[in-house]
Amino acid sequence: MIIMGIDPGFAITGYGIVKYEGNRFTSVDYGAITTESSMELPKRLLILYNGLKEIIEKYRPEAISIEELFFNKNIKTALAVGHGRGVAVLAAAQSGVEVFEYTPLQVKQSIVGYGRAEKAQVQQMVKAILNLPAIPKPDDVADALAVAVCHAHSYRMMGYGL
Repeated sequence: MIIMGIDPGFAITGYGIVKYEGNRFTSVDYGAITTESSMELPKRLLILYNGLKEIIEKYRPEAISIEELFFNKNIKTALAVGHGRGVAVLAAAQSGVEVFEYTPLQVKQSIVGYGRAEKAQVQQMVKAILNLPAIPKPDDVADALAVAVCHAHSYRMMGYGL
């Protein structure tokens, strides 16, 4: 099964494509779609949309998993990131691929086994699970890969097998 993970953002949207067969993960591709802060909102959203659409068309994932937002401090940042998340959900939904959403707590629980794990612990586990030479940068990319791995674990736990 090919799974796409997305860590939505406004300035940086991380993505990760993983292949899950049997009990084995393989990293297919990962990276980030970035926009410049000097650009107007509509242009930034269009860049995110087109970038995600292109990646979805290239890899044709069988599932797309997106991290839900969690903010408890800066409402302005939450709103801006919400725009990026909306674009990610739209691009995924328009592709016809089933979309799954996971909270940061669910992702950490799935990757590390502890829902309150530190970001560094999650990144190290992503590196180990996918047998990567280094922790993917920026952090949004490692988070996107973690969401994809989380989906594989969750999907298997739901009894669908893979």
